[in-house]
Amino acid sequence: MADPEVSVDPMGDEEMAEVEVIEAETAGDDANPSGLEDIEPTIAERTTFLDYLRSPIIELAIGSGATSDILYAHQNLLTRSPFFADYIAQFSSTTPRRRIELVNDDLEATSCVLEYLYKSDYFPTLVDRTLEHDPSTPSPDNEGLGLLRHARVYTLAQRFGLPALAALAHRKIHLTESTAKGEIAYARFVYKETSPDDEAIRRPVAAFWAQRSHVLRHEAEHEFKRMCLEFPQFGFDVLSMVLDAQEKRSQRVEAQAAGGAPRKRQRVSGVVA
Repeated sequence: MADPEVSVDPMGDEEMAEVEVIEAETAGDDANPSGLEDIEPTIAERTTFLDYLRSPIIELAIGSGATSDILYAHQNLLTRSPFFADYIAQFSSTTPRRRIELVNDDLEATSCVLEYLYKSDYFPTLVDRTLEHDPSTPSPDNEGLGLLRHARVYTLAQRFGLPALAALAHRKIHLTESTAKGEIAYARFVYKETSPDDEAIRRPVAAFWAQRSHVLRHEAEHEFKRMCLEFPQFGFDVLSMVLDAQEKRSQRVEAQAAGGAPRKRQRVSGVVA
């Protein structure tokens, strides 16, 4: 019978002791954290443009029947809109065709919405507080084409849940030049297509005509009369602002008559006594 095999430990007693000490210290560190374990900053995940481009393509069918048009957009871009996100949530990995029907929407306005989602602006773009020149808009713009373009984008932005786009379109409205007839066309669209509670866009329209109707209505008297008959709320809003302005003027006149001429604010002299 052969002698039993004897195992030889390659580490000496001193080395074994050092290992045991290191293991004990490591265990102690785990039991008593120093507070430096979470010193590394947490980096938030960022959705890149590449992530958008890798997402599936969605078909947007604008209009109906033979007059319909198809636009295409990346899914992850569309989900920035709560309106589109709800539609996309209904799709599954087995959905053969990702298609959203927009039967009653305007083709050009919808394309502007998509342009905004990709570029954070839409044509005509805003440059240094002025609008880029749009050669497709006539001058003078008696049909209000420039105003109506932004008004349609505004209403779609409201519907799609894109408040930043609605604010941008509203700003472009105030930078767009038009004529009295063009302004009436724009007013008709606003009072027909927007909510009565949307004072952000309705009140400036009424204020514009309240301040300038004594001049502008002569340039578009027939259209102004038709607008008042077609949308009584418009006529009421304009009249209310005119009467409010007259009432304030009367109160100022009465106050001056009762107390004499209004005193000017005393100017502060720069001379030190």
